Formats: sequence, C-alpha cells, structure tokens
Amino acid sequence: MENKPSVVMMGLGYIGLPTAALISSRGLSVTGVDISQNVVDTINRGEIHIVEPDLDGLVHYVVKKRYLKAATAPVVADVYLIAVPTPFKGDHVPDLSYVLSATKSIIPTLTKGALVILESTSPVGTTQKMLDTILIERPELENEIYVAYCPERVLPGNVLHELKHNDRAIGGIDDASTQKAISFYKHFVVGELHPTNARTAEMVKLVENASRDNQIAFANELSMICDKAEINVWDMIALANKHPRVNILRPGTGVGGHCIAVDPWFIVAAFPEQSKVIRTAREVNNYKTEWAIEKVKNQALQFKIAHNRDAIIACMGLAFKPDIDDLRESPALYLTEQLEVLNHRVLRVEPNIESTKAQKIYAIDDAVEKADIIVFLVAHSEFKNLTKSENKIIIDFVGLK
Repeated sequence: MENKPSVVMMGLGYIGLPTAALISSRGLSVTGVDISQNVVDTINRGEIHIVEPDLDGLVHYVVKKRYLKAATAPVVADVYLIAVPTPFKGDHVPDLSYVLSATKSIIPTLTKGALVILESTSPVGTTQKMLDTILIERPELENEIYVAYCPERVLPGNVLHELKHNDRAIGGIDDASTQKAISFYKHFVVGELHPTNARTAEMVKLVENASRDNQIAFANELSMICDKAEINVWDMIALANKHPRVNILRPGTGVGGHCIAVDPWFIVAAFPEQSKVIRTAREVNNYKTEWAIEKVKNQALQFKIAHNRDAIIACMGLAFKPDIDDLRESPALYLTEQLEVLNHRVLRVEPNIESTKAQKIYAIDDAVEKADIIVFLVAHSEFKNLTKSENKIIIDFVGLK
C-alpha cells in the first residue's frame, strides 16, 4: 500500500462524513460518495448538512485544501470504506440493501490489492456476504483484494475526538486483510487497534450496544417502578450509585439512535432462542416510550376536565439524545408524533433543528410561554436553566427538574 493511500468513503452521514474529514485531515485524498446531490453539493462548498461540534471547520479546511471532495459515484482508490445505514425491516429483520448496494457500486472500480472495509453495524456474516457479492461479478479478484470489518464506537456530539482516540476492533476475512486494515487505520487513529476476525468484530459491535441497551432498560424499568411507588427515581438512583460497585444509568423517554435501538435486534433475529435477556431489554425500552405517551395523555385529559379546553403541550426535544440533531429512532420524536396523531395541540421544540415549511419548530421561550404542559423529552443543555413557572404543568422524563 502507498504511504498515503487514496480513499473512497461510501456514505456521508453521521459517521461517514466525520470519518472522511478526519482521514483527509491527515493528508490522504478522500472521495466521499453519497446518493444525495444536495449532500454532495453542500460538502463541496465546504459546508456540512448535519450537526456535530467542530465538524464544520474541519470540513471547510479539508475541502479548501482539496483533500476531500464529494461525488455521487465512486472512483478507483486504494481503500474503500462503507458506512451506510443498516436499518431493519418487517419483524426486526436486518435490512442489508444499503450495504449490498454500496458494495455493488464499487465493484467496477476495484483493482487488485484494494482494501474494502465495512464500518456499518451489521449482522454476523455480513462482511463475508459482501465479499461473496464482489466475487460473483469479479471472480478474478479472489485472493487479490483485502476485506475487513471495523465498527465505529463513537458518541454523537463528540464524534471527531472518539474516532481518533477510541480503540478499534478490526477483523478481516483472513489474517492478511486484518493486518492491511490495521495499517490503514494507523494513519488517523491513535487508539489501540485490536486484531480479530470479521465475525468476532461484527458481534463485538452488536454486543456493545446490546449491553448498553440492557443497562438503560434497567434504569427505565426502575423509573416506572418508582413512579408507581411514589418515589423520586432520580434521588433514588443517586443514592444507590453511592455504592462503590453500582452505576445505574439515567432513565429517559426510551432509547433511540441507529445503534442501541437497532443493533440488539440483529442478535435476536439471528439467535432467537438464546437472546432472551437482549429481547426483553428491547421490549422494556420500547414500552417506556408508550408508557410516557400515556402519562402525557392522562395529564392532558386532567387538564381538559379542569379547564374545559384542550391543553397546549410543549414537547421539549425531538432528537434521540442531548445536544445533537439526529432524529433516527428517536423516542422523543415518536412520542410527539403520536400526540399529534391523537389531535393534541403540540408545540415542537428542538434547538438543534431549524423550522421548515413542513415542520414548525418553536423557540424555547415562545413554547414555554404558550404551553399549559411542558414535557421534557431530551436533556438538551438549553433546557437546563429554564425558570420554573408555577402555572405550568411539568412532566420530566429526563431528570431536568
């Protein structure tokens, strides 16, 4: 491999764009590929289409330096990274269509010695399936290219730092692919690079998120128990966490995001008889959102009985976690939409998203002034210093009160 290999990044979303920007900041030539012409045009202007701290300045710099450019189709390169969505379909069955579509699109440009790395969270066996797809069309590339899996493990809102500093598990379809991928990641990752095989690396990613889902489910279940028992769950958890070996997470409206809310189902789908705890945790976290909806509906009904009119409800936060604009699998957005379906008078508040013709986003102060019921769905930093109002009904699912 050349000292500074050329790179194609398939997918310029919440992981693909920061990764492409970080790689190109090390002086590597990166072509970012996305199916959206608007995304491509935005990036080629040196601008970004997502909210992520420090990313705008970095993208502007690497585009200006011509290290990063965006396109709608891949080009010939030394390294191909695939970071596209892997949602589920039907009864929580993984949908690999984006991964396989991205794979097929790079097949005409592959040359001997190329390295193909899948970063998308995927069911066990996907990396091998990707290689099989390549060899069906290009059988002459058998044993002539390198293929590996390396999942990201980043926190939205701190992606650039974590992409650079977090350890990575890197698994190839063979030892040569593993080592080739490790050599590539050394260009821009200072965290430790742990070699393994592709199937293990795929499971590592799923298990990491299933573990967190289980921990959150415990906290969410406690919140519902404490509500029934008339106990302040936040105070209770704070006291329980004084134990030197106890670290209960903070409950919320549910669980969102493309990873924790989705990945455990990949394990359940493949191993339904063995994944009882993992399935139950998913069900608990999904139920927490439905439980929260019922709490708001009941409060709105009580308001209507007392005031002989419908309550105006301010839904504070739509993203799936604090201080980002990512709406993927967001329980806060789902709750808000369900209230609207039921014809409640809802004010959407999301400080990280601008209002559009299709979706009116209310300013925080405007919504608080108009609302009868204020529902905290996401612990955005902008909400933490709001002045308490005696004549407002507060429902706090995230511990801001």
